[in-house]
Amino acid sequence: MHNRTLGIIGGTGWLGRAIAEALLDSGFISPDRLLVSNRSGTHTFEPPVRLLADNQQLVALSDVVVLSIRPEQFRELQINAKGKLVISLMAGIPAAAIRAATGADAVIRAMPNAAVEIRQSFTPWYSADSLSEQDRALVQGLFECVGTADEVPNEDCIDYLSALSGTGPALAAMLHQALVSQAVAAGIPPAIAQHAAQGVVVGGGQLLARHDPQEMIKALMAYRGVTAAVVQSMADQGIDAMVGRAVQQGAEVARRGL
Repeated sequence: MHNRTLGIIGGTGWLGRAIAEALLDSGFISPDRLLVSNRSGTHTFEPPVRLLADNQQLVALSDVVVLSIRPEQFRELQINAKGKLVISLMAGIPAAAIRAATGADAVIRAMPNAAVEIRQSFTPWYSADSLSEQDRALVQGLFECVGTADEVPNEDCIDYLSALSGTGPALAAMLHQALVSQAVAAGIPPAIAQHAAQGVVVGGGQLLARHDPQEMIKALMAYRGVTAAVVQSMADQGIDAMVGRAVQQGAEVARRGL
């Protein structure tokens, strides 16, 4: 358990709240060391978690400040975080801009995704400043409360991964919808198509947690049957290039700022 006080600006939104609940449930932080702020001044956390309507007051009382707000809200955020470690969860806002606006001594950019809800997010993070081992362990431990995390070597990695892992279940959901729509077009009843696609996306994802993807593809292709035909067709149609173009387009949005 860390003995520093953590403040989450936007701590009652879906992302901030999911992180706060995971930190409390895991024992990473004690309730009396957690502060949250929002505009409404209401929340459902149990005391001694403290709610503040004033963001600057939260910053003043915190050692570490998490910015769990939308990028477009950053322009309205007026805080002085001198002497603080600031962790930004915003896509498309560079560390330099965050430091200039907040005066923070150290800025971390991180990109969790919607899987924080089930504590299965992969969160890449980048430090724009030199960190002590204590601070590095704090950041890594914080994000491991909601899944897995890796420190990345440069800020461009965060922008790229904002479009890859930061999209969370969106890519899997698109595959699910494509499978359903094509099955229905082929004459499969919609309810059955939904069940079949769910088995592919959810069941397949669970298998990948325990098997190497490349080895799994090789093993299934070796049968030279139905699966091999499907996989080969997708490869021939350039699925790698299609995914690459899509992720690069999202990364460009992140790089130029939202």
